[in-house]
Amino acid sequence: MSRIIDLTLTVRPGMRGVDFEARSSVDNKGWNTQMLHLYSHSGTHLDAPYHFIAGGKTLEQLALDKCIGPALVIDLSRVQPRELITVEHLAAYAQRIGPGSRLLLKTGWSARVDSPEYRNDLPRISLPLAEWLAGREIALLGVEPPSVADVNSPEELTSVHRTLLGAGIVIVEGLANLDALQQEEVTFIALPLKLEGGDGSPVRAIAIES
Repeated sequence: MSRIIDLTLTVRPGMRGVDFEARSSVDNKGWNTQMLHLYSHSGTHLDAPYHFIAGGKTLEQLALDKCIGPALVIDLSRVQPRELITVEHLAAYAQRIGPGSRLLLKTGWSARVDSPEYRNDLPRISLPLAEWLAGREIALLGVEPPSVADVNSPEELTSVHRTLLGAGIVIVEGLANLDALQQEEVTFIALPLKLEGGDGSPVRAIAIES
């Protein structure tokens, strides 16, 4: 038997970059429809290289095999707000991280999604760690905060994203419910919308445990 765990934040009006506009209803037209206004990096979402790299691959050009497959769940639940996640934090897993690896960093940060600190005090990937992951040629990095880097520091935000995306690493940000995972290795799926020229897209991210 397999168990499916939803790792996706619920997209709802009031969420940053999200608005729903009613277009019809069962009462006035016979069916319900809405116009969805979605920031390309709202909620649980995926970054394409084009997000930070001029001429980088856009969403419709991504190799989807990076977005589906075995993923290593790394427990970083002791990481503190605003703490830099370093190579040392992943040292115990180093022998299991190499070309094609998918990593999910479990920090418990999604529990703070409705608080100001969710964006302002997030634990984030250090530049040396980003460089280390790029050197190891991993395929995907998934994190619970809304960004892998400090959204209030343009320099940090740019350098970390460019290092990861420039190495062809798919970034999934805004994951949720990682504390519900019981296994250290899961099958992970996070597929973006196939948007022409897309820099990013909300995804439905799931883990499958067997």
